[in-house]
Amino acid sequence: MQPPAKMKERYSAPGLNPVRSTREAPVSTFGVDVDTGAYAHVRRLLNQGMTPPADAVRVEEMINYFRYDLPAPTDRAQPFSITTDLATTPWSRRTHLLRIGLRGYDVARAERPAANIVFVVDVSGSMEADNKLPLVKATLAMFADQLRPDDRVSLVTYGDIARLALGPGNDREALLAAIEPLKAFGFTAGGEALAIAYGVAQSAFIQGGINRIILATDGDFNLGLSDPEQLKAYVERARADGVTLTTLGFGDGPYSDAMMETLADAGNGAYAYVDGLSEARKVVVDELSSTLFTIAQDVKVQVAFNPDQVSTYRLIGYENRQLPQDGFAHDSVDAGDISAGHQVTALYEIELASAKQVPHGQQAGGTHELATLDLRYKLPGETVSKIIRKQITVPRETPIGPPQRDFAFAAAVAAFGQSLRGGKDLGDFDRDDIVRLAGPQSDLRRQEFLRLVALPAAASRR
Repeated sequence: MQPPAKMKERYSAPGLNPVRSTREAPVSTFGVDVDTGAYAHVRRLLNQGMTPPADAVRVEEMINYFRYDLPAPTDRAQPFSITTDLATTPWSRRTHLLRIGLRGYDVARAERPAANIVFVVDVSGSMEADNKLPLVKATLAMFADQLRPDDRVSLVTYGDIARLALGPGNDREALLAAIEPLKAFGFTAGGEALAIAYGVAQSAFIQGGINRIILATDGDFNLGLSDPEQLKAYVERARADGVTLTTLGFGDGPYSDAMMETLADAGNGAYAYVDGLSEARKVVVDELSSTLFTIAQDVKVQVAFNPDQVSTYRLIGYENRQLPQDGFAHDSVDAGDISAGHQVTALYEIELASAKQVPHGQQAGGTHELATLDLRYKLPGETVSKIIRKQITVPRETPIGPPQRDFAFAAAVAAFGQSLRGGKDLGDFDRDDIVRLAGPQSDLRRQEFLRLVALPAAASRR
């Protein structure tokens, strides 16, 4: 069934990327995305028997929810590795899939810089449900166990009023004591709370360390500064002082997915959605300690396709990460950041220029230089970007087979996401095909994905 109107969930609504002719538009440019909130949010809706609204499905966030076996970078001077590979498209005999994978270097918890964290917790009336404030409190308790002696943590809460509930310190018991009595009441003075949080973060600023605000809310700002564009502009101004913003979404009806993603993007942080204790552990125990540490900023991808080899292309997902071609070279244009341990995967569906002359899956003669991949990024604290260039080529007269292993699983997630958005590019490729493409999995999160595909609510809209 569809989510009921009373849920009042709000999403951004970018249009789907079109198929583009390389003769007319050979260059594709976008900023990386390390958010995963859309996958967990979609999972919650499916588990509740609801078909997710198409606008709730951001395919790149579904793909990037999972980890893949990408090689680690060999030198931290270039903070991430780059992998590209090509396979036949499982849902089309006419096209191929081009995979681009980035993997940031890993940092052990003991090796990361000291962290100055300000939690901002929504305690307004809309947070009363069990999957909201009680789950926030459990999540923060897990984080308390991850504190290191050189970390600083603060707590700001907001309902009818915003207040500093706990000043900067390193006392685990004091943090737990500040969390325990929190109760939901009143309206939502989120803008005022952010102002307090940025002030606290600056007062406890750690030079050369991690300085981050973590906002835990359902995104239902309705008191004081609440306009999304004004909040975005405020966060963009504040990030210039070196404090980033991560958002953790909780609950449903009302829930503003659009607000959560917008604020995280503006704050050079990431957006995750927490739908249960298992996800809370993944976010704050398994991942947050390392991913707090940014290793590359304003990471942009530009792919220039060779019209002699590629006739059309379509970027799967990243609709709201598109950048103008001339924005790639300008260091003032903001893009996504990559933290330690982060991975980014992008898939293009491409049609080879020679596809009509050659059997499916085989290349014709020529240079076989499919595209040039350029990546721009800044090292933390620097204002001038660095650039990496990689030629994407395929061997002459070498058969190209279907995607295997991790590539196959990423393609299966991409197919599932596209089916939830309407599936017009999938032809007759159905849920059984998605399960077969993904293959048997030993990882619990991947097993859960296979279970989601089989749920009645996951039936395609086609």
